[in-house]
Amino acid sequence: MSGSYKAVAAGLAALAVGFVAVRVAARQAAAGEKPGTIHRVNLKQLPAPYATKSAGNPPRVVDRPADAKPQALPGYTVSLFADNLENPRLLRTAPNGDLFVAETAAGRIKVMRGLGADGHPQTVDVFASGLNKPFGIAFYPPGRNPTHVYVANTDSVVRYAYHSGDLKAAGPSQTIVPELPSGGGHSTRDVAFTRDGRKMFVSVGSATNVDSVDENPREKDRADVLEFNPDGSGKRVYAWGIRNPVGIAVSPRTGQLWVSVNERDALGDDLVPDYVSHVEDGGFYGWPWYYMGPHQDPRHDGKHPELKSTVKVPDVPIQAHSASLGLVFYTGTQFPVEHRDSIFAAEHGSWNRSTRTGYKVIRVPLRNGAATGEYQDFLTGFVTEDGRVWGRPVGVAVASDGALFVSDDGSNAIWRVSYGAKK
Repeated sequence: MSGSYKAVAAGLAALAVGFVAVRVAARQAAAGEKPGTIHRVNLKQLPAPYATKSAGNPPRVVDRPADAKPQALPGYTVSLFADNLENPRLLRTAPNGDLFVAETAAGRIKVMRGLGADGHPQTVDVFASGLNKPFGIAFYPPGRNPTHVYVANTDSVVRYAYHSGDLKAAGPSQTIVPELPSGGGHSTRDVAFTRDGRKMFVSVGSATNVDSVDENPREKDRADVLEFNPDGSGKRVYAWGIRNPVGIAVSPRTGQLWVSVNERDALGDDLVPDYVSHVEDGGFYGWPWYYMGPHQDPRHDGKHPELKSTVKVPDVPIQAHSASLGLVFYTGTQFPVEHRDSIFAAEHGSWNRSTRTGYKVIRVPLRNGAATGEYQDFLTGFVTEDGRVWGRPVGVAVASDGALFVSDDGSNAIWRVSYGAKK
């Protein structure tokens, strides 16, 4: 065999081995993440930075196979609630039970009402359109009779007058926060109110992976949770050093603000863990100089030593690169008692890990409102056994009957998870 043919043969063999390795890795990820699996990330056993190479392993999302649907624990039923949507992202349930859906790429908010005999919403309406990458949705004031719907665009917060049961905005939006930091980087903005309605929280992700504001002015007021009065005045930083706090929610039990966070990339397969955690007023959570307490990011070695002892350790670290997005406190009574005092969070799925992780919804158990440090795989199956990704969870919301809605921007669908008899 000539040298050129040998080279071609060797190249094809290497390609085949690489293909098999990717397939095996994908299967391992799918097999290891089944409903009911309990995880706890031990921060005392974190690997050193660069213990593994930084992997570029993004999913190539395929059409959902005809027989595919997410898998849940025994006793739960998963059904397709809505499909043929356009980039469904965050979900919020209105006090009257209507489901508000942010179709972010389409720049609109939809409202879905009821549950028909076919398992789909009885009506679907466009509440508002012409928005700029809308994501967060909140009803104000908190309680049974809100007067406004707040929407967080990527660069502003607006609100619409609202009466319970409105399916379309009655008039134009009113701009509440005219300028949120934007322009590159993480674009989602979530919004939530304190239980008494006196303060509004807005999450803003970083512009970069690990640039500091010392070096990059684009990072000003980013990687923060900002606090405002409901009219948009009184801006201040509530918590900082939070790389990308995609989802935020206020605990109905304790009043604490909780976040679902995408941590930094390019330090290896198992760094840095994402997390779900409550955040404290004035709390610093490490980004970009530190992570998970006093661990120094080597890309900022020796910088800001005065901050090292102040870094807050998050409540529930999650497997690195899971891409934790929306979260919700379970407030229903349909689920079993052991699943009620819980947070549900959507893990969108990894791109920076050699073996895929995420692509699921997790349950974060609470005890008297406090995290236990563990999390459980609740809804999986968005990746086929041969490694094809067809679904990517984003938003979670509790239905008025206690079922759980899950948005999936991979298959442009919303799933409904109920317990007990098929519903």
